[in-house]
Amino acid sequence: MTTTTSKKSFKHFGVHLTLDGYQASEHKLNDVRLVFKILDDLPGILGMRKIITPYVIPCESNDKKDPGGVSGFVIIAESHISIHTFAARRFVSIDVYTCQDTLDTKKAIEYLKKALDIQQTEVNVIKRGLKFGKLAGLPR
Repeated sequence: MTTTTSKKSFKHFGVHLTLDGYQASEHKLNDVRLVFKILDDLPGILGMRKIITPYVIPCESNDKKDPGGVSGFVIIAESHISIHTFAARRFVSIDVYTCQDTLDTKKAIEYLKKALDIQQTEVNVIKRGLKFGKLAGLPR
């Protein structure tokens, strides 16, 4: 009996999308049910698998910078997605992190902009674990 081992190479461990959204809908940023729906739907849209139900809570003001909003996350088999809203500032901070080799960042950004009526974005895409394959003894 012969076994075949995967010859998949690992150039990096994963991809981390950070999206800061400006001039979003204050009403939508304060909507706990909407943030839950986004966290519940986005993994499937991006081909990821939820391993817990999203957890979303309203957050009270901390100070002048943070007037309160909604925070939530969902753990996915591939890592996590988190959303932190600052409704009175019309600002949202979102992370989509996956240990998959690729992430359809365009699809994620379009969905999030539409769902929260985000008018301007600041986006970063970071390749995580650039030394992972080499240091873990995996093919590069």
